Amino acid sequence: MNVAGRPPCDAGAPVYRGAPVLAPLAQRYCGAPGVIPPEAHGVARAMPVVLRIERDAPRRTPLLEAAAEAALVVCLDPRSQPGGEWYDEMSTWIAGRIRKIARRARGKHWEAVQDLPGVTVDDDGAQVCALVPGPVDAVPKIVSRLQIEGTDLPPDSPPPPPPGVPVIWLNPAVEMTVGKAAAQVGHASMLWAAVRAVTDAPHFAVRTAEPTRWTALCDAVKAGEAVAVRDAGFTEVAPGTITCIAV
Repeated sequence: MNVAGRPPCDAGAPVYRGAPVLAPLAQRYCGAPGVIPPEAHGVARAMPVVLRIERDAPRRTPLLEAAAEAALVVCLDPRSQPGGEWYDEMSTWIAGRIRKIARRARGKHWEAVQDLPGVTVDDDGAQVCALVPGPVDAVPKIVSRLQIEGTDLPPDSPPPPPPGVPVIWLNPAVEMTVGKAAAQVGHASMLWAAVRAVTDAPHFAVRTAEPTRWTALCDAVKAGEAVAVRDAGFTEVAPGTITCIAV
């Protein structure tokens, strides 16, 4: 499938066959990769992604894998589809920038987040809650109190990705905190699912590519065989940087 140059629908099919809420994202990526639309109605919106980082912190890789899955699961949830209670918020957000803001929580603050609209994913003991997006200047108090800066974990050494699962490869030349990386892999899982018209969220493996593999992945993006996340440059990296690639 040429994800870079044609709509992610079956050849000749007039209707997008994936989750309806992701259709605008799929069409945008296939039609004009890298072109960022204006904020819907001039209001900056974001999906809060809450990482559970207790004093006994999880490993970095499972946390990123949980973030990738959580961001997609909340999009594919029935409540995010037409007629669902989250559809208006989700569709308005996806029609503009799919900005995400990662925060960290522990203890009672993590427990309080569970009462908000969203989904929580557990990956090998690492937990991430992706909340329904909304205006960045009107987040719930529970969320606004959570820290954004300094959300990081040391690198770990995961095994090779298991066969048969989609892999999100991080750019080896770009340093990102775990909070920034969590947002980026969340973008990647959404793009991958939108372009492939996926309606059930898989488990994603997240790995950092070796330089030679990264070069091959960039070639795969150009050939329409993989999807790339190009950052808007609000934090940590320069605008237009490819932060990760999903295959």
